[in-house]
Amino acid sequence: MSDNYFEKLLDSIQHKSARVGVIGLGYVGLPLAVTTAKRGFPVTGFDVAPDKIEKLEESNSYIEAVASGDLQALNASDSVDWTTDFAELSKCGVIVICVPTPLTKYREPDLSFVRQTAEVIAEHVAPGSLVVLESTTYPGTTVEVLKPIIASSGHGVGSSVFLGFSPEREDPGNASYRTATIPKIVAGDGKEAGALVQAFYENVVDKVVPVSTTQTAEAVKIAENVFRAVNIALVNELKVIFDAMGIDVWEVIDGASTKPFGFMPFYPGPGLGGHCIPIDPFYLTWRARELELSTKFIELAGEINTDMPHYVVTRLREVLDRECGIGLSRAKILVVGIAYKKNVSDMRESPSMRLMEILKGYGAHVEFLDPHVPEVPPMRDYPDLVGLRSIDTKDLEHSTFDAVLISTDHDNVDYSALLELGVPVIDTRNAIARRGLSLDNVTKA
Repeated sequence: MSDNYFEKLLDSIQHKSARVGVIGLGYVGLPLAVTTAKRGFPVTGFDVAPDKIEKLEESNSYIEAVASGDLQALNASDSVDWTTDFAELSKCGVIVICVPTPLTKYREPDLSFVRQTAEVIAEHVAPGSLVVLESTTYPGTTVEVLKPIIASSGHGVGSSVFLGFSPEREDPGNASYRTATIPKIVAGDGKEAGALVQAFYENVVDKVVPVSTTQTAEAVKIAENVFRAVNIALVNELKVIFDAMGIDVWEVIDGASTKPFGFMPFYPGPGLGGHCIPIDPFYLTWRARELELSTKFIELAGEINTDMPHYVVTRLREVLDRECGIGLSRAKILVVGIAYKKNVSDMRESPSMRLMEILKGYGAHVEFLDPHVPEVPPMRDYPDLVGLRSIDTKDLEHSTFDAVLISTDHDNVDYSALLELGVPVIDTRNAIARRGLSLDNVTKA
């Protein structure tokens, strides 16, 4: 029977007749669903949020990586369905899980979304199906967490239902690489599952990179993000040291980047943001503790990156005291850019929110300017900031601020207008210098 289910599913994947269910229509799931449909598969997108489904049915995209025009074309061709009805999973030959994997307040893995999703799949999955986890997690999750739950369906895992892991590698705002063009790491729980996962993604993306086990695939994604987190922590520490020496860390990095080997540029900032780099390393440290192993290097990097907002605020306080003669409690501060990276609206783990929280804690009056984020959306960690609205650039000339803090360097910000305010500018992204503007009143931090 194993060969029968395997061969039938493989054939339906190769002929693109297998319906693909994508669970979680956020920054990872929605681009995957649209890409899969554009490559010729029938797709059903699942989400627990009715407002998302309503927008998708109306062809209104809420993510920069997906054009509303693409939604309109797919909806018109009946290539996709959008639903909150998870009973429709029974019609799917391939099910891909793209749900969040956040941290608890104690910086431990929160796999509740994965577990809940797996339980729903176990309730509805049909024999002859492939279930793939894309959510970033610690090595071992697919076989230790997902597999037992799917097995509770009564279907034989590895014989009638197959499991795989393929880590998402989305980079919001990156116009050079999209879902279809980013090489895809794939692995299955067993030989047949591996063949199915590889066959599916070979029909969706341009390049597939198979690895031996799901644990290896999970470790690949963790390694990628630990690498970035540690190197960003290194340049953040260098920034603090070089600032104390009166040396411009940005010039140092530019100079070092001319070496054609042995150096890769990373850039400092006000902290770490996004859905991966601030979170994923702690999945590995948690897993290592279970094995009675230490991760001193990773944890030190986390401490450095977490402390950066406090360092930036300290620099701001020094400038206000030296140049304005006022403290934070009497200061009116404009924070420029509150998305976690430039040219996107993504607010996940944005260090700008922590900066604003610290400033308000000192009694400062804080406003923000962000052309991509008109209003602070509901957030679990910053309820007091929810609903705060961005000022408009055209209102700058009628506004009075004591200092400007550039936290995210969006391209469509009028930096000249910021300088014309004539107040100190604290630039955490080297945005002013990179545009060749005057550095009078500008402090790099």
